[in-house]
Amino acid sequence: MRKNIKLTAAAAATAALALGLTACGTASDPGATSDSGGKADESKALVVAASPTPHADILNFVKANLAKKAGLNLEVKEFTDYVLPNTATESGQVDANFFQHKPYLDDFNTKNKTHIVPVVNVHLEPLGLYSKKVKDLKEIKAGQTIAVPNDTTNEGRALKLLADNGLITLKSGVGSDAKLSDIEDKKGLEFKEIEAATLPRALNDVDAAVINGNYAIEADLKPAKDSLALEKADGNPYANFLAVKAGNENDARVQKLAKLLDSPEVKKFIEDTYAGSVVPAFGAVK
Repeated sequence: MRKNIKLTAAAAATAALALGLTACGTASDPGATSDSGGKADESKALVVAASPTPHADILNFVKANLAKKAGLNLEVKEFTDYVLPNTATESGQVDANFFQHKPYLDDFNTKNKTHIVPVVNVHLEPLGLYSKKVKDLKEIKAGQTIAVPNDTTNEGRALKLLADNGLITLKSGVGSDAKLSDIEDKKGLEFKEIEAATLPRALNDVDAAVINGNYAIEADLKPAKDSLALEKADGNPYANFLAVKAGNENDARVQKLAKLLDSPEVKKFIEDTYAGSVVPAFGAVK
């Protein structure tokens, strides 16, 4: 279904620059998205940066089945890291992105002085603990090594999952921004911080790893079936959403896409395609 090219981080940077010069235009280009109420030319393609799975898959479903009838010219660009989609959106090299949750975006904006804002929630990818060496949580013992994502919000999320399943104890009052130093009792476990996208490959080198849902799916892991432990969806603050640079929320093309992403057709696509590994999370971002 995907015809667009997966980009490595380096290639993505080059592609994003080219995209900024050709597809999106500059701030003075009448075809570019503006910061003054989003009065972009509706005939221009809305270029959205997305992680390959499930984000680009969902967007490509919209492109193939819903966009034309809605009068939306949608272009999907795949990125395989968690930085370039936001920097490309901030610079205007793409019009929007779809790959992240609110805690990650808040942290990113603070650290990078960017101005990315959410538009609408679409889905949740439960974070899971996986292993090629053990088959059950009870088999994880002192002396073994668990890999966790090395970015602030996903590391905290991973540590909470481990704590919720009794593998570690966190200090009292620690929330989703927990760090390794906030572990009160490691119960003899060792931890290795690894960039989120490479965690599936690390499974051969560690005893277990906490992996983001999209990267697990890309690695042919089935979160609902293969994980030793999986986040619960109820009350989860980590829904993934469509995002734009502040000021572009009312771009008519963005609003069309937001409506399509929260449609019954997309809900059915998510449920039929991912069988619980990705779940719909429609509605306003909280």
